[in-house]
Amino acid sequence: MTQDSGARSLRVLVAGGGVAGQALAFWLTRGGHRVTVVERFPALRATGAQVDLRGQGIEAVRRMGLLDEVRSKLVDEKGVAFVDARGRARATIMANTSGQGRQTLTSEYEIMRGDLVRILNDATEHDAEYVFGTSVDGFDQDEHQVVAHFSDGSSGEFDLLVGADGQGSRIRRAILPEGFDPYWRLGIHTAYWFVPRIASDTDIRDTYMAPGGRQIMRRSHNPSETQVYFVLREESAEASAIHRAPVDRQQAFWARRFRDAGWQTERFVDAMATSPFFHSQETLQVRTGTWSEGRVVLAGDAAHCASPYSGMGTSAALVGALVLADEINRHPDDLPTALANYDTVLRPFVDRIQAEVDPRLLHLGLPMTRRAVNAFQAATALACFLHIPDLLARRSKTERGGTWQLPPARHNTQ
Repeated sequence: MTQDSGARSLRVLVAGGGVAGQALAFWLTRGGHRVTVVERFPALRATGAQVDLRGQGIEAVRRMGLLDEVRSKLVDEKGVAFVDARGRARATIMANTSGQGRQTLTSEYEIMRGDLVRILNDATEHDAEYVFGTSVDGFDQDEHQVVAHFSDGSSGEFDLLVGADGQGSRIRRAILPEGFDPYWRLGIHTAYWFVPRIASDTDIRDTYMAPGGRQIMRRSHNPSETQVYFVLREESAEASAIHRAPVDRQQAFWARRFRDAGWQTERFVDAMATSPFFHSQETLQVRTGTWSEGRVVLAGDAAHCASPYSGMGTSAALVGALVLADEINRHPDDLPTALANYDTVLRPFVDRIQAEVDPRLLHLGLPMTRRAVNAFQAATALACFLHIPDLLARRSKTERGGTWQLPPARHNTQ
């Protein structure tokens, strides 16, 4: 992916130093552009839950020449077990390691978000400028430039501003019509944190369901730590608002909601306050009719968050960064064309992965009654006994994201 000889070198400001922002910096600096990445956290935010790469996302990493680095940091998660209150596996769906078909609930490319962020940073820190502890508080633009106003009181002039600042994007809010709601809500909320690993924590992800639309997942990523996920099906103002409250109030909310859930709830709640990491969020999608206005464009979750249930959020961030950079590198002297092409090329892919998330199916996995929990476990056990999940995965013709293909590689770093 190279810039045409003699083409203009752009000054690009990327708001957000996560996966999408750093992947975009990777491709743009290789196109000869001057890239500044501002991140509101005081240091690289190399934390977060386990993420997976699938289909087109794996290809995007391969084109970056980083596949070996990613492979070296993969989490060894062999499958997913649905357990009862005593921790007994009622059904287990193993990862598809055949090399054929599509991945199951577990991908063969599972990696901690922090490890992926560090890999991307190592590949970009010497080519792009990183500014930590700073955010874009506002901007002004005309046909020639965009002036960004930073949280430290300074300002800067750029040719392009990219909002890669997540599902709560402030940049997106500034370019969409006032009052427009970009969120497609699923009625589901999630909190996740780390607890000390114990002997019974295996390389199989445990999933436990309790009445009241509650689900607990346990997955272990290294010899000393285990990840805990509390998932709640609830459509209330309190549940939607709690994610903006102080962390101690968030933790109290989750402890109350899961107090009588059973299984290892007490262990997980007791370790919540001392966890080195805690995050609470509403599970939703970001859907907008436009990803750009003038010299401002959105990338990653800010543009098209598909929700963790898509299994394609991280892959979409990597793919979207590649497509956006490709169009900018091809049309550095014609940004309106570059940004229009970005939308035209990428949107069919985004529409596909977002459409695959069906709230009705998700709610089946978050039963409200004990009877519904038992029915789900019985049906899943029968399906696994008949090897249905394995057969469906191996015989599938496409991965999530369908047959959509990345644009032809114009430059390969390998």
